[in-house]
Parts: sequence; structure tokens; C-alpha cells
Amino acid sequence: MFEGHENFSIFAGATKVSQISGVDKKEVDKIMKELKKDETIYSPKRCYWALKE
Repeated sequence: MFEGHENFSIFAGATKVSQISGVDKKEVDKIMKELKKDETIYSPKRCYWALKE
């Protein structure tokens, strides 16, 4: 889904992802919810997400 995600090693919240990508925060929230269901991302702390390795 995210090209080059192999190099993604920072924690980011939906707001930060929205700012960086230019995608509406509500859309980012929906995408992140799907990624959480698929266990592609996890939450190391509240409101922050990281890719599972």
C-alpha cells in the first residue's frame, strides 16, 4: 500500500500522516483502521502507529 514502506521506521499518528501525504485525516483514519485489522500496523503507544516487522 505504501511504496517504500520497508524504510518506514518512525511512529506516526493520523494527523502527521495526513500532513505529510496531503490526504484528508478522516481518510487516513479509515485506512489506518483497515491496516490495524490486517495487523499491518500496531500501536506502540496511544494515538501512534508503526509498521509491524
